[in-house]
Amino acid sequence: MGQKIQHNHRVDAQWAGQRLDQIAVALLHDYSRGRIQQWIKSGELTVDGRSAKAKEKLHGGEYLSLSTVIPEDSRWEPQPIGIDVIYLDEHIIVLNKPAGLVVHPGAGTADGTLLNGLLYHYPELADIPRAGIVHRLDKDTTGLMVVARSLLAHTHLIQQLQARTVGREYEAITLGEMTVGGVINKPIGRHPTQRVKMAVLAQPPQRELNDTDTPPRPVSGKEAITHYRLLRRFKGYSYIACRLETGRTHQIRVHMTHLKFPLVGDRVYQGRQRWAAGTYGLLQQTIADFPRQALHARRLSLIHPKTQAPMHWETPLPEDMQLLLEQLKIHTKQAMEE
Repeated sequence: MGQKIQHNHRVDAQWAGQRLDQIAVALLHDYSRGRIQQWIKSGELTVDGRSAKAKEKLHGGEYLSLSTVIPEDSRWEPQPIGIDVIYLDEHIIVLNKPAGLVVHPGAGTADGTLLNGLLYHYPELADIPRAGIVHRLDKDTTGLMVVARSLLAHTHLIQQLQARTVGREYEAITLGEMTVGGVINKPIGRHPTQRVKMAVLAQPPQRELNDTDTPPRPVSGKEAITHYRLLRRFKGYSYIACRLETGRTHQIRVHMTHLKFPLVGDRVYQGRQRWAAGTYGLLQQTIADFPRQALHARRLSLIHPKTQAPMHWETPLPEDMQLLLEQLKIHTKQAMEE
């Protein structure tokens, strides 16, 4: 099974002298460049009924024909996993992910993921790459995600993510008292020795090279930009908002740790659970028992793939973070009264 795709287009004279792949991307704008390149290579996308090379220049007047079937992805089994849907139409699904739910099957997690639940509730997603998942949240991060429900939406959402027009704002609780917000622009890549972690990979200091010197290895991390602002400062802790300009794995967690403001509960980047000096009583117990990094995807905005209308969603903080904030308010008030 799969989704049958059929398209026929006449190449207008304005495209004369342009390459086949460039023209096809413009005419078949609902599909990614990589997918179109594959269709040309396989002969499923033809020029006047014949196979052609991607670099072939067209003269205008030719007919491009696409006939293909996008196979159903049967690698994953549908499973009855509950999904908190915030918004739904024929093109997109916006959901509120709970803590503890892995988004996509991978090493050590073969099933029981959000993807398995999506396939159960929306079987048509089997015809969409990765069941429509175009971005992820960490297992223990809560909040808003968008899933593509059509090929058109899948292509457009990926393009929006690449163009950085998808707005994603998170809220977090950190260890340490932040005084101001700012922007951190530090490349992120896989940690050189601890493979379960990511790390800021800074460019080594520049120095003058001799003829016999070996040039330093280039930075292997990818560009990562996080905008952050202080929402409220507590005694020993901070409540902040972070807006992602890029979307690297563990980006907020890595950047905040790099600034010496690690997220409360983040045992991957803190090691053992920690708390600020002067933390005691119920607050200390609350932090000791906090089971995850205190991070929530609060707001999501994008351009609807079909209507082109700007859309925005917001979801409240989960109960565990609300409770932690209440304890921080009490703790701060008591510290000021002492």
